[in-house]
Amino acid sequence: MPQRHPQPIVTVDVVLLTLYKTELCAALARREREPFEGQWTLPGGWVHADEDEDALSAAGRILKTKAGLESPYLEQLQTFANRHRDPRGWSVSITYYALVPYEQVKGEQVQWRAVDSIRSLPFDHLNILRTAVSRVRSKTLYSSLPVHLMPKTFTLSELQRVYEQVLSSPLDKRSFRRRIEELDVVEVVPGAIESSGAHRPAQRYRLKKRFDGALAVADRNLGLKVG
Repeated sequence: MPQRHPQPIVTVDVVLLTLYKTELCAALARREREPFEGQWTLPGGWVHADEDEDALSAAGRILKTKAGLESPYLEQLQTFANRHRDPRGWSVSITYYALVPYEQVKGEQVQWRAVDSIRSLPFDHLNILRTAVSRVRSKTLYSSLPVHLMPKTFTLSELQRVYEQVLSSPLDKRSFRRRIEELDVVEVVPGAIESSGAHRPAQRYRLKKRFDGALAVADRNLGLKVG
């Protein structure tokens, strides 16, 4: 008879990100049981083998149950696996990161904290968080990723500010607008012109339907000018 091997713990953890008061913030959920009962961690949970079709569906279920929302953008980050990350034993965490506009955040199921202010988390969640933030900031330089942090309609100036807030650095206006045009992810909202005092009226835009939940990527060699 083949020898039965102990099964590792298999979980899915999600780094849920939004922009709040100009800062990139992560959602933390309070643990309801040991280990680390009562402490704040990334939203996560066991894989439900009888319910989850795959890891992505598990991530979506966890977002709905732990944060009460569905993210418009959800991408696999990395697998974290070793014998030391969980005091209960050898464990595997399939991790995702998700972006959501703050206007879609509802209720008080999670606590939002600025990512750069978080200094410690249970398990290896601080490492997971920092890996996700690094990935998001890197992709922001050459992709449409921050568009998923925007409300339903926005001006190009508002979109540039969001890019700058994610990167914590100013961007060249002409370079930014050329990049958005190359990515071809937004479209004009007909008749939606915003007038604000002495400034010229600004056209409002929206995400093109085919990019809802998807990422547009441009040539890395055409990167945004930062600083």
